[in-house]
Amino acid sequence: MNDNGCNCESTDCGSSCSSGSCGSKQTSFIEKTHELNSIKKVIGVVSGKGGVGKSLVTSTLAVMMRRKGYKVGILDADITGPSIPKMFGITKKAEGSEFGIYPQKTHNDINVMSVNLLLEKDDSPVIWRGPVIAGTVKQFWTDVIWGDIDYLFLDMPPGTGDVPLTVFQSIPLDGIVIVTSPQDLVSLIVKKAYNMAKAMNIPILGVVENMSYLKCPDCGTEIKLFGESKIDAIADNLGVKVLGKMPIDPAVAELSDKGEIEKLNNEYLAEAASFIEKSMNLKREENKSMKIAIATEGSNVSGHFGKCENFTIAEIENSIIKSKVVVNTQGNQHGLLPGFLASHNVNVVIAGGMGEGARQNLVSNGIEIISGVSGNIDEAIEAFLDGSLKSNDVGCSGHEHSHGQNNGESGCNCGHH
Repeated sequence: MNDNGCNCESTDCGSSCSSGSCGSKQTSFIEKTHELNSIKKVIGVVSGKGGVGKSLVTSTLAVMMRRKGYKVGILDADITGPSIPKMFGITKKAEGSEFGIYPQKTHNDINVMSVNLLLEKDDSPVIWRGPVIAGTVKQFWTDVIWGDIDYLFLDMPPGTGDVPLTVFQSIPLDGIVIVTSPQDLVSLIVKKAYNMAKAMNIPILGVVENMSYLKCPDCGTEIKLFGESKIDAIADNLGVKVLGKMPIDPAVAELSDKGEIEKLNNEYLAEAASFIEKSMNLKREENKSMKIAIATEGSNVSGHFGKCENFTIAEIENSIIKSKVVVNTQGNQHGLLPGFLASHNVNVVIAGGMGEGARQNLVSNGIEIISGVSGNIDEAIEAFLDGSLKSNDVGCSGHEHSHGQNNGESGCNCGHH
């Protein structure tokens, strides 16, 4: 076989061999995953350059899809700059047997495989040449026992070089998400990744802009640190969708540094996760049953999570309400509520106003939050089932209800910048 993947002996053969002397067809480079695996959808997260937050986007999407009830894995293909284990607080090394390599699991059961899980020391540099790095990535696909996975996210190395090319050729990607930032080079960065994907016939799901803005902690004004975003015009020109815009959020950076990214409580990429879910067409009925708890006041959603005395717990199976019961919290209010709901195996909480402490406690218990909801409980459940129920507030520290903007002022007068 020559370098172009053709089975002929000619070194002058073209990549497709359609007009060459040998007349053979190009050999596929796609590798089969481990025989014990059942991986339904594979999504690559790519960028035209480094330092744009590709690993953060990968982790966020994985966490959000896990909260939706899907079985999720992350293949850290960024061999020379692996950061996924650190963000999830994984310190235990990967183990293996005669059957293959076993990934490590996060607190909320996301499977993770990274070169850092194989190195003796996390800070050991990976001084390998391109072919060795590319071979390692392929091994993470062929030799790792991922098991039953709905969504496998690949945190790709930056750029359009040898390793991304190997991944595109060797692993059957169902789509890619391009990550970029607002700087002036954004057009070039996006187009590089876009053109590479097009050349390799990889579907492009859309673009995520990271570091899009900084929100003032006092008044909520969005500050454009890198100037006005150009991503909408660029995406429109290329005919791709803008999946989301993530701000510079110190809280997210802190969670990443602590290895607690699964505790994030924002919805910056909620629409991106929903779009991927619809595009990939994996139905909820493929997953295990789940329980949702609705803060209850009569027949309506309660506006005060921490003070709520009753919760309606609905068990969902195959997108159908299997059972619905109202349970009394028996005095387990405020800080005790997350543990009480976790003891009832609740996966999702629907409520009105919710304080920051409650959010953090729920997330640490692996419970998804949909807050700022009002109206009839049955209507809220139906909206959840059809995917139209979204959080409608950002909560506020120290109180169980939402506040409006500062007297309608649009300017930032906080004096912190």
